Amino acid sequence: MRILLLSHYFPPEVNAPANRSFEHARTWVRAGHEVSVITCAPNHPGGRLFPGYRNRFRQEEERDGVRVIRVWTYLTPNAGFARRIANYLVFALLGGLAALRVQRPDVVIATSPQFFCGLAGAVAARLRRLPFVLEVRDLWPESIVALGQLRLRAAIRALEALETALYRSARGVVVNSRSFIPHIAARGVPEERIELVENGIDPALFHPRPRDPKLARRFGLDEGFAVAYLGTLGMAHGLRTVLDTAERLRDEPFHFLLIGDGAEREGLEREILGRGLRQVRILGLRPREEIPRWIATADALLVLLRDLPVFRTVIPSKIFEFLAQERPVVLAAPEGEATRLVGEAKAALVVPPEDPEALARALRRLREDPTTAAALARAGGELVRSRFLREDLAMRMLRFVERAARAGPGGPSAP
Repeated sequence: MRILLLSHYFPPEVNAPANRSFEHARTWVRAGHEVSVITCAPNHPGGRLFPGYRNRFRQEEERDGVRVIRVWTYLTPNAGFARRIANYLVFALLGGLAALRVQRPDVVIATSPQFFCGLAGAVAARLRRLPFVLEVRDLWPESIVALGQLRLRAAIRALEALETALYRSARGVVVNSRSFIPHIAARGVPEERIELVENGIDPALFHPRPRDPKLARRFGLDEGFAVAYLGTLGMAHGLRTVLDTAERLRDEPFHFLLIGDGAEREGLEREILGRGLRQVRILGLRPREEIPRWIATADALLVLLRDLPVFRTVIPSKIFEFLAQERPVVLAAPEGEATRLVGEAKAALVVPPEDPEALARALRRLREDPTTAAALARAGGELVRSRFLREDLAMRMLRFVERAARAGPGGPSAP
């Protein structure tokens, strides 16, 4: 089968959508399929081109057998609503045009975030009379409304209408959270056309490994208890909670590392300096292949979401990577899919979101009770290995896509 995938993000970018899209595409190639990906010039989240790339109208490369087509991109940091929307719309236009020019595929897949990428895939598939599958990794416009990025009621209603039309245009819809299913079904999509394919890990990359002594020495982590947050420094995560927690633990042997980049970075750096939080450091983006070493070197890892209803439905992809390496995790999130997952498996400490006192207590517990920390870590590893291996999940999505490609406009039937 010849598969065309539109994804706004793709390696060498290191965020969750890029990793998932690449690892799925690579698995499909290994299964004997031909996969082409249309994406941006790599620049997320700083709005600066990655080394070795130019912002051309069209450029191609190959990654592990996946053909990657990059289109000209409106470069902008992952901050500022208007500029980000412009970035999204430019990719939707140029990515959609590129999709009309590639050798005729058997199926078109588009993945969100962001919303307009899905729209580009739907339009290209319609014009070429091809089956279309939409992958939903984030609920738009619900998430941007919840974060206060969009308040104009007319715009919200228009986007909601587009959302509904997009769901209904697809022969199949893939979601990564069980809680998305009723949301999409309520827009008129039969549940048999919706497939749950959760996030997972590549066990060759994420597995238990010893602490990296070079990293520990380089960053002064040999003494004390190292707490790490890895991921986007964005509005969804309430990262000032980390600073408030660090302030409460100022006189105790804790080190806090924020590894990543995003819209909140500059504000966090100013606040760290202004509050004199010398035990908190922002290290910026690190290469994907270096991330497992950081996970292994941390004594505890943080997964944070703000206290908003929309985040009850999501499971941050990073939690699977942390658990796979059998490291202690503290999850601070609204009660929902993520808290249910780790709570049932006893795989992490769960605390209320945006509550620095509760977070400080949890970190003290992990430092003072290594037996509990080790038990949580083992349970997390068992959970991920039993259910969340990326190759298995990619093949599940492939089988659903194959059924959608064979089915008529009514979408795939149950296997």
